[in-house]
Parts: sequence; C-alpha cells; structure tokens
Amino acid sequence: MWIDSASPSTSGPVTTPGTRPQARVRIPSAVTDPGDEIGRITELRDLLERANRAYYVDADPIMSDRDFDARLEELAGLEEAHPDHADPDSPTRRVGGEPVEGFETAPHTVPMTSIDNTYSIEDLRAWYERVLKGLDREIPESGDSGNDLFAAGAGADVDLVCDPKIDGVAISLRYEAGRLVSATTRGDGARGDVITSNVRAMRSIPLVLATDDPPAVVEIRGEIVMPNSSFERVNAEREARGEPLFANARNSTAGTLKSLDPAITASRGLRFIAHGRGETDGVEVETYSGFLELVRSWGVPANTHSRAFSSIEEVVERIEAFGRERRDLEYGVDGMVVRVDRFDLQRDLGATAKAPRWAIAFKYPAEQARTRLLEVEWQVGKGGTLTPRATMEPVLVAGTTVRHATLHNIEEIRRKDLRVGDVVVIEKAGEIIPQVVEAVVSERTGTEVVIEPPTVCPACGGPIEQEGPKLFCTNPECPAQFREKLKWFVGRDQMDVDGLGEKLVDQLVDADLVHHFADLFLLKRDDLLGLERMGEKSADNLLEGLEVARTRGLTRVLAGMGIRHIGASAAKVLARHFPDADALMAASVETLEELPDFGEITARSLHDHLAADSTRDAFRRLAAAGVSLRSDLHRDPADEPDPVDSPFAGKTVVITGTLESFGRKELAERLEDLGATVTGSVSKKTDLLVAGEKAGSKLRKAADLGVETWDEARLIAELPEV
Repeated sequence: MWIDSASPSTSGPVTTPGTRPQARVRIPSAVTDPGDEIGRITELRDLLERANRAYYVDADPIMSDRDFDARLEELAGLEEAHPDHADPDSPTRRVGGEPVEGFETAPHTVPMTSIDNTYSIEDLRAWYERVLKGLDREIPESGDSGNDLFAAGAGADVDLVCDPKIDGVAISLRYEAGRLVSATTRGDGARGDVITSNVRAMRSIPLVLATDDPPAVVEIRGEIVMPNSSFERVNAEREARGEPLFANARNSTAGTLKSLDPAITASRGLRFIAHGRGETDGVEVETYSGFLELVRSWGVPANTHSRAFSSIEEVVERIEAFGRERRDLEYGVDGMVVRVDRFDLQRDLGATAKAPRWAIAFKYPAEQARTRLLEVEWQVGKGGTLTPRATMEPVLVAGTTVRHATLHNIEEIRRKDLRVGDVVVIEKAGEIIPQVVEAVVSERTGTEVVIEPPTVCPACGGPIEQEGPKLFCTNPECPAQFREKLKWFVGRDQMDVDGLGEKLVDQLVDADLVHHFADLFLLKRDDLLGLERMGEKSADNLLEGLEVARTRGLTRVLAGMGIRHIGASAAKVLARHFPDADALMAASVETLEELPDFGEITARSLHDHLAADSTRDAFRRLAAAGVSLRSDLHRDPADEPDPVDSPFAGKTVVITGTLESFGRKELAERLEDLGATVTGSVSKKTDLLVAGEKAGSKLRKAADLGVETWDEARLIAELPEV
C-alpha cells in the first residue's frame, strides 16, 4: 500500500500506484451545453486538475483511470479543433511531442546543501545541545540519568520537526506567479540538470499552483521516488524486452529522469514528495511545518509522515517508532531528518560550508538477516579483475529478496573467515548494496569448505597474477574480459551507443557477431534482425546510435577501451596532449611520465599496453571501421590562451575541498577553457592547488611539496570576468 500524501491512504480506496481506483463519485460526461466547446475546454481542464489533486494530494480519488483518460482524450480533441485556445499548462501538454536533445545545467539561487548524518542518539543529543547554545537558550545541568537535556522544558520555544529521510532523487521545482517554469536536480548542490520536460510529464506535480494569490517566486524542494510496485512493473517490462534490470527503485528513478523522452517518465509512475524550500518571494509563512501545509493547499504533495514536536524526547520516541513502520512504506526511507521548525531560528543558526546547523539526519542501522552461503563464483571483469560473488539461500532484506553479494577479494574472504556452507549475516550497505558482514561461527558443523582462490582464470584457463588483494587474468584474449569490456565500451560515459544495453551485448557476442570493438560498427541490419526481440525499428535505432558513436573522438575511445589505470580523467589528459592515436602510440615512457597525474607505474603500464600487438590491432580495426581516433580535446600551442591574459595557462591545477561559488565540475571546465590541465591528485607536477573548506590530505601534501595554494577568495579574484 502507498502510504503517502501522493497516494491513497488506508481511509480511502487503495490501488496500485499509477492506477486510479474506481470512482466513488460519478462524473457526468458533460455539465455544460454541448455546443459550447470553448466552455467545455475550460471545464475539462479544471476537472482534470481537480482529479489529479484529489488522487495525488488528498488521497480521495473522484474518478477512475478510464474516466480520466476519456476526459483527457476529449480535451485533446477540442484543443486540436480550437488551436487559438491552446494553453501550455493544459493537462494535455504534460508530455511534449518530441524528445529533448539533452539537459542543460543551471545554478541554484539557494544552494541545495546536504545534511549532516548521525547514527546514534548520543550524537543527536550533542546536535540538540549545539542548537540550544547557538540560540542562547539555557541548557539544563545533567543529572544522574544524564538525560535532562531530553526533558520537555529544555528549549521549550525551539520546536522540532521530524520527516522521513526519503531515498529518492532530490529536485527543486520553481514556480513564478504560480506557474511551473523549471525543475532542476540537486547536482553538486550549486548547479543541477534542468529536467523540466520530464517533470511536466508527472501528474503528481501541478503545472499551476491551486491558488488565486500565488507568490511571485517559490522554489519547492523534495524527492522524486518510484513506488515499489511501479519499480517491479518497470523491471518486468524491461526483462520482457531483454533489457538490463534496474538494481533498485532509486536507480530506476534516476535513470527515468535522465531519459531524454518525457513519455518514458510519464509511463513509470514517479511521485514527488515536498520537504523543503529554496528561493521565495511573497511566501508569508514562519515555520517549516506551516510551509508544508501551504504547499499542500496549493496542490503539491508533501509528506504526511512529517510531525512537529516540542521536545527532543518526543523526537527520539518518533524515530524509534518510525523505524518499525518504515518497512511498510512503498518507497525507501533510510532515516529521519530532524530540523528546527521556525525559519527565523534557522537563519540565526546559519550553516557551515557543507550543511545547515539547524538540521540533522538520523540514519537507521542497516537491516540484517541470516542465510546460508551456498557457492562462490569468480567473475572476470573488463580489466581482468577476478571478483568473488556469493550465491546464498534467498532471504528478504530491506524490502527485496537477496540471493547474491560480492565478497570483494580473497583477502576480504580470509579476513572474515568465510566458508562455503556457513550461516552468514548479510545487510544492505546504504539500504542498497547487499554485503556479507560475517560468518556465524557458532553454527558451524565441520562440513564447511574453505574458499580458495582459483589458480587459473575460470573463464579462459589463462594465467592469473595477484596485485595486493586483487587477482587478475593476464590473458588479453580472454573472452569473458572482452564481453565485459564491450559492455563498458558502449556505456553512457564512454562511447554512449544509444540502444545498446548489456543483454544485447550478450546476444551479439553469443551470436558470434562481435569479436572486436570495431565489429560493432560493421553490423548490418540483417545481422540485427536475427536477434531475439529485435524489430526493424530497434535495429534502425541501434545502427543510428552506432553512426553517432563513430564521431565521439579519441577521449571516449580511450576511456572505453578498459586500459588499466586509464579512466575518464586520464583519457582527457592524453587527448589534450596528443592529436590522434598514432601520436599517442609513438610516445615514449618518458613522455608519458611527464603528463599531469601520470607517474612511472602508470606511464610504463600504458606504454606496454599501447605497444602490444592486440592494442595496435584494435586501433587499426576501429580506424578501418570509420571510428574517429582524432583527439577532440587536443590544443595546438598556437591556440593556447595568452599567459598574460590567463594566470592558469599551461598550469596543472588540483581542486579540493568544498567551494561555495562553484561546483567542482563547473570550475574544472572553466579552468580548462583558460588553458589549465585539471587533475585529481597532488604531485610534484602540480602547479596550483585550489583549496575550499575541509580540504584535508591534499592540502597537507601540497604544503609538503611547496605547491602554491589559493583559497576561494583568491581564485575568484584571479578569474577573468565572464
């Protein structure tokens, strides 16, 4: 059952999320003169918006799904007949006709900061004491029990609000004069992706606030979630199409919101739950709890589990009680957010560079369960890494059935003394990733089997080597490595081949259609049509995606080839310094070692890899298949910014700590435009360290090496005006 303001409650009809219940009130097909089509347009728009609010906010549906769809179809027909009465906020305009090309980013006028976490009541007590001190409130002396701070009289005028900490995707909805104008993800807190087209497709979010007196500006912040029942439906549909399954509801939500087609968002039953505000102009409310009531009155779903309390003792009781209830919810909750209710007191308390002082998140301990370890399978990754994977008797943990978990490496297995046949304790790290915590040694019978590492690659029988705790297959022709490398190669952050998922990669390899990266770009329509669940449209879309991928350039190719030590950052460094693959392959170890972020080990490893016949053959095949191996980032020295104009030209820069004025990615791109090379670690090659709050070990290392260091104020002073 969906237990939230965005869905039916136990007091009304209950349905699967995304399906409207049968109406309790019959809606007539028309209540105006049938000839008055213009009036009927207005009436239908109002009726459909009231139906959305009744379903998503009031949890009191007024019409069935079939009735809603019939009215929507009627309205669409009338609007088509009267285009002069079109309205961008009509219920028919939630989903546009064409997918978007990509997502722009935008700054948050009020940063979407994170909230500090705690796992203990003692830490919660310490936070509350800091709040009282920060507000100059009297703090009672601790008595014998040590719990006087929890007395009802302590901080009597400092009301607190408890909200579930929802495991969704954070979003900021901006309304101007009552109309939804933008929706932006949290991003790095300073900037986020603008996903307005997708959010408009969600019926739980009103396009126009239900008020005759809207504020000039209000940013309503909250979480977008996918109910468990919707998640199960989406995964069932993906499995039927042969597509890879989402690991959990949060991943499914994030993947849906990243889709460039709003129609996909509209089909997946996402819900919005408000829990905060950003910029406001004309919002006359003095408390957080009052703000939630206000947004509910505007037709925006807000969490019905939010509670206000006058003492920390009541907060603790609420946290303990809700810890037992949260498993019954239709969405993930991994803690409770506790905040000061009054906005004026929030302003008095202020914030650190990272988080507000007036709020804290209490995290529930991970749910644990016992099961039996049945088998350990060694899987081969794209870089040849052998990773042990446990198969266990199925057990329910944190709302999902768990059968498998990674055991990480052989040293981890030995440290925990895990054996096949053991009764083991498992939990979900962060409520998401299953992991084996320990073996229950007291349950052993003597029949358990010690887990030994393989002596050869389990996939190809080739030799293996150990580097630290990790085992590697050293056979460059290992078919299991290639399969995983191919999945990596076509991924979003590498070649980004649209329409090519993991299951389709498996089909292509199993059908002997692809033996090398380049074979992808030689596929014909007839090759694809012979595959399972591959229709003509899907085949054409994949071929189009491959055609686009041909032009990605050297950076994406290098990032996708699965070369050890060469990820996205190192690929960018190489692409900036070499104009094409031929120039890169001709580079000496000494030349590579001089590059930013390249030490002797990385340089020699890359040189040996590039010198291998298999690598040169891969580049030759890609070029013959029409894949661009020219650098998309190489800068001719003649085009470098004038050092007089740019203090960053030719310098290697590292960014660390928290910056208030920039997101790290945004700043890196700006410095690169000014001629800098931005790397991730401090070394003797680093020219400049930009250090924000909580800079940590990089700041200490820079000081030891004598690297010039700027704080954020110096950085802003040196950056040219945009």
